[in-house]
Amino acid sequence: MQAKLTLTIDQDIVVKAKSYALKKHRSISRLVEDYLKTVSEAETILTNNFLAEAPLTNSITGMFKDEYTGQSYKDILQEAILEQYSW
Repeated sequence: MQAKLTLTIDQDIVVKAKSYALKKHRSISRLVEDYLKTVSEAETILTNNFLAEAPLTNSITGMFKDEYTGQSYKDILQEAILEQYSW
């Protein structure tokens, strides 16, 4: 079932999004839907403990060394996953 959603977005972003959508042969609605689906699926995967839980994986920070400020490995990885699937 489709539902209508009203969004308030900066005009410059709208212009860029329309240009991007045109290049990708998709509607703005489809882009927003795909993005929200990706974000919610990534959150579901992380929430369902899809990631390995072990003392070692909870303390690894090597690949995130510059960004590490004391947060948990799971939080750092979640941010990286969300950033990867954002456009």
